[in-house]
Amino acid sequence: MQDIFTTQEEYGYLLLTRSKLAKVQRTVGYGKFNLISFDETLTIAKNSPKIGEFTNGEIAFLEKIFYDNPNKYGFYGIKTAEKLTDSINKSDTIKINGTGHYLFRGKSYENYNRILKDVGRDIVLTSGIRSIPKQMSLYLDKIYTSKGNISEASRVIAPPTYTHHAISDFDVGKKGFGNKNFSTYFTTTEEFKNLIKLNYVSIRYTENNKDGVIYEPWHIQVV
Repeated sequence: MQDIFTTQEEYGYLLLTRSKLAKVQRTVGYGKFNLISFDETLTIAKNSPKIGEFTNGEIAFLEKIFYDNPNKYGFYGIKTAEKLTDSINKSDTIKINGTGHYLFRGKSYENYNRILKDVGRDIVLTSGIRSIPKQMSLYLDKIYTSKGNISEASRVIAPPTYTHHAISDFDVGKKGFGNKNFSTYFTTTEEFKNLIKLNYVSIRYTENNKDGVIYEPWHIQVV
């Protein structure tokens, strides 16, 4: 399958929307940006002279990214959201102290606490709940660093319509390990070796997974 790139026009909108989403994140704060909806994002941008209202063209571009069938890019995961305007019920979330991230109450939060108890305090939440704007921002960032290659980006991060971070999953890593937590270096840590021994822990994106995503040993599946 040949990789698909943005058109020149799409790349222009990529730059504009990526910049505005980053400015919204700086305005509301890193943690809160993980929870806000698309409608909230539009309102914040519109009311901030430093950001500016999203144009019709920019919104159309974001809609295309969201509603595109990613199979053509080599991604085969299942949908976790139906509409770009789907939102997270904030009362269903809980902030995890010292991380800047949130988890869903219930099984996600319970599993994370079990992991802390069973693996030890050197394991840490590196990414929890991601709203649609948050995942969109990360996805556009990856397309940008991939020089407009949407297929390459989709092998590294789930498109915003398909992220399980929006409904249950979370990422963990080793304290002080930095960006290595998002690489196969994480598998060399004692924390990972102890993590995968736990019978209630499953890795969402295993090696050679059917979704078409790279191996993510840090991504905990919650079902």
